[in-house]
Amino acid sequence: MTAFSKADILLPKLKNEDMTKWSVVACDQYTGEPEYWREVEKITENSPSTLRLILPEAFLGENDEERTRQVNANMRSYLEQELFDEHKNCFVLQKRTQTDGRQRVGLIGKIDLEMYDYNKGSRSQVRATEATVAARIPPRVKIRMDAPLELPHIMILIDDPENTVIEPLLEKQLEKLYDFELMQNGGHSEGYLVDGQNADTVENALDILARKLAAEQGCSAENALVFAMGDGNHSLASAKACYERKKAEKNPDAELARYALVEIVNLHSNALEFEAIHRVMFNVDSDKLISEMTKALGLSKSPAEQEVEILINGNVEKFGITKPSSNLTVGSVQNFLDGYLSENGGKIDYIHGEDTVKKLCERENAVGIILPSMKKSELFPTVIKDGALPRKTFSMGHANDKRFYCEARRISFGK
Repeated sequence: MTAFSKADILLPKLKNEDMTKWSVVACDQYTGEPEYWREVEKITENSPSTLRLILPEAFLGENDEERTRQVNANMRSYLEQELFDEHKNCFVLQKRTQTDGRQRVGLIGKIDLEMYDYNKGSRSQVRATEATVAARIPPRVKIRMDAPLELPHIMILIDDPENTVIEPLLEKQLEKLYDFELMQNGGHSEGYLVDGQNADTVENALDILARKLAAEQGCSAENALVFAMGDGNHSLASAKACYERKKAEKNPDAELARYALVEIVNLHSNALEFEAIHRVMFNVDSDKLISEMTKALGLSKSPAEQEVEILINGNVEKFGITKPSSNLTVGSVQNFLDGYLSENGGKIDYIHGEDTVKKLCERENAVGIILPSMKKSELFPTVIKDGALPRKTFSMGHANDKRFYCEARRISFGK
């Protein structure tokens, strides 16, 4: 058995336009655009919606305690209203049509938190791909600790280049569970029930994949990296924290809390792209920064395996890194910047899009670093070698293509 298995999955008894109002984007999106979430409030007014079951991070710090109590009360209310159908011991196959027209296929089931360790250097089947920031966990724990339900925006990647786990389901005749447009230019979502023999076949395929990866990594299947976090790492870390606390307290709900509902997606999906996140430093001595960076990373005008473009006052120069400190270019750069900014001061910002970097670097005392996009084939080897990626290594699609909440699962025996 791998860490991913069938689950008892709840779906609302809603159709078409009501499902559009039900399903909202992950709570950690549009954090700087509260107007997006105000529009969601208008769209979902007087309708059952996952908006009532989450706390958008755009509003964190605004009466969090009361908001958390209300989220938990709404969950209990929906259960008392018998809003959900429960599909036992199954997966849900989701076909997500993105805003670019490409279809991303994922499988929703549960992850065993006993087989997940987000600490750097862990040897668990499920691992974080970026460093987990402890300060981001407590607000999520407060919501989950007393909640009767969970709704995931967690996406986990599997390294399955031969398409042996999820893709064969596309050839099956499966019962359709939902089919609706997502709000606010979010694309389209379809869900299909995967149960019985089809579900068993998925678990068998995952077992085979785990043994294959273990052989490649030179370890046992229990210690092989099989599931790498894509989105929602802090949500899964919060689920882990809640489970460990309930287990220590011998809380009866620990049996349910041991698992978290997630979506797995094949790393090799054509619809899945890794986009670079660039760096811009403000209020820095550009000459000193470049001098120190040259010493630390061996910057050279000659081509190298790791290369960056550096922007100062609108001028762009390409450098090779001859003394890398990480398996990835972004890792070598971030390792240097962490130390430099700590000692010399300045501010760093993480930017999507080269044009934005160039515009920002027109300012005085601003230095931009344009990084190459990470290859998908580098993800698993880098996590195995370096333990975790530097923060803000890559972005997995645009905000409106992120996971939307839809499925739910009980995490408490009571209402």
